[in-house]
Amino acid sequence: QELSGVEEEEEEGGDDDNDEEDKDDVTEVKDENGVLVLNDDNFDMFMEGKDTVLVEFYAPWCGHCKQFASEYEKIALTLKENDPPIPVAKVDATKSSSLGSRFEVSGYPTFKIMKKGEPVEYDGARNEQDIVARVMEVAQPDWKPPPEATLVLTKDNFDEVVNSADIILVEFYAPWCGHCKQLAPEYEKAAKALSQRSPPISLAKVDATQENDIANRFGVSGYPTLKIFRKGKAFDYNGPREKIGIVDYMSEQAGPPSKQVQTVKQVQELIKDGDDAVIVGVFSSEQDMTYDLYLEACNILREDFKFLHTFSSDVAKLLKASPSQVVMVHPEKFRSKYERDSYTLTIKDSTEVSEVQDFFKKHILPLVGHRKQSNDAKRYTKRPLVVVYYGVDFSFDYRKATQFWRSKVLEVAKDFPEYTFAIADEEDYSDELKSLGLSDSGEEVNVGILGDGGKKFAMEPDEFDSEVLRDFIMAFKKGKLKPIVKSQPVPKNNQGPVTVVVGKTFDDIVMDTKKDVLIEFYAPWCGHCKKLEPDYTALGKKYKGEKNLVIAKMDATANDVPHDSYKTEGFPTIYFAPSNSKQSPIKFEGGDRTIEGFSKFLEQHATKLSQSRDEL
Repeated sequence: QELSGVEEEEEEGGDDDNDEEDKDDVTEVKDENGVLVLNDDNFDMFMEGKDTVLVEFYAPWCGHCKQFASEYEKIALTLKENDPPIPVAKVDATKSSSLGSRFEVSGYPTFKIMKKGEPVEYDGARNEQDIVARVMEVAQPDWKPPPEATLVLTKDNFDEVVNSADIILVEFYAPWCGHCKQLAPEYEKAAKALSQRSPPISLAKVDATQENDIANRFGVSGYPTLKIFRKGKAFDYNGPREKIGIVDYMSEQAGPPSKQVQTVKQVQELIKDGDDAVIVGVFSSEQDMTYDLYLEACNILREDFKFLHTFSSDVAKLLKASPSQVVMVHPEKFRSKYERDSYTLTIKDSTEVSEVQDFFKKHILPLVGHRKQSNDAKRYTKRPLVVVYYGVDFSFDYRKATQFWRSKVLEVAKDFPEYTFAIADEEDYSDELKSLGLSDSGEEVNVGILGDGGKKFAMEPDEFDSEVLRDFIMAFKKGKLKPIVKSQPVPKNNQGPVTVVVGKTFDDIVMDTKKDVLIEFYAPWCGHCKKLEPDYTALGKKYKGEKNLVIAKMDATANDVPHDSYKTEGFPTIYFAPSNSKQSPIKFEGGDRTIEGFSKFLEQHATKLSQSRDEL
């Protein structure tokens, strides 16, 4: 991932000064106002035979470090007066980069207390009193690090631990994986906090490189992979990756997936003012077998839906339901004469959990719902999606105008059940309107279709009416519309060793089934991309003679990628598009971004390389 500019320059330009130093004194330990200066060359030698040493990893440009400098010198003075004295040291992590990575320093300042050469994390407050107290504690002759709160699972104990836990979070990691190392201290802190909760929640880890069978059983293909297990059943973990986030998320996950409602009023309020369908399971008691089945279905989908249940006959009466039925009611504002207000499913002992899940998914959306940033990822992922943009506001003063336009959409939506329809506020989706070329259409109401594979279609600005919308959707259905693609101009001269791809030429170049294509998605401001450029150009020259292999690049900030399978989350992102499998490109992972690294990757995956590859 891209570092911020400052950090990157520090990283890339950090080592030059060392060359100037006199070779004789690189291991000499300097003293600056009582704080010892350690570096890659003298660190290990200095630590030899020392019981306790306090070390600060800092960056010269870091504001917090500068602010803390005088306080740190006071700490050095205090610990010097201890019996025996405790050395206090600092390491410029931008220059001593191998120490920085060895101790997994990711922010500044980072403090480590070295105890007999082994690092002990310090995550207390940044003040003299707390730091000194913690160092003195670790310096006690009988101090031992507390055992890890994270459980270690292997084939010998995995099933026993996981099957007996009501809920447990398991991390599948690889010892060499950078993201896993980054997660490790946060995961351990979360494990500690959750072990003190009542009832406690366990966190565990599995070294997937050692425990292949377990990793394969749960389809682990990347690291770290986190899964929540409930009584041995696995669910994907989609929560945060830092201590507080993990603790909150797991506490929430440990609660029941459905909340009990006891009064008619609670349900009435949700139906009157809710934004989403109201789902209520009606049961005779907690002993009801169908209640357990309902909870199991809720557990699988608890991330995406809000579930309720009741044992009250009054609530059942309101919902016109009897025990062992699940009712789904749409909020009043989304109802129309073209659809039912509610749907009911009867759960029998023979009902499969998947049938209950399908019922939720099938009826959750009204014919024309309100797409917002908060429900987009959960409710509106299905394509094609027809979106009608205007000033959507359901508050009392604006509801009438909002419903006026929505009713025109409903008239059309009823005739196209194969598409999803939604209204969306133009302010919420100003970027999307811009990408559709509609941000300054001058119309009160605009329409776009988000199609399969990332394709987008815009309705020509026109005074909005049901008939205008119907004609647009019919043209889409018949394949008469051209997708909108953000694109730089097509380059006039594209004879260089690296072919330049723009939005308009993506399909012609990258998706050409006669050729293999290696494509780099870059951003003009990205330091890593600039660093890669000479090697990437040299790679283009190396393979210039290959008629059926194209080395290409595209500025992903100025061009649309009209295919979902080429997702770009950081820069540079590099994909190999084989001639015989354009919809399933192979992502270039791993750090070896050299000519050798790329060549090895190409020769492993290429379908069209000529026989002369040995001479290349």
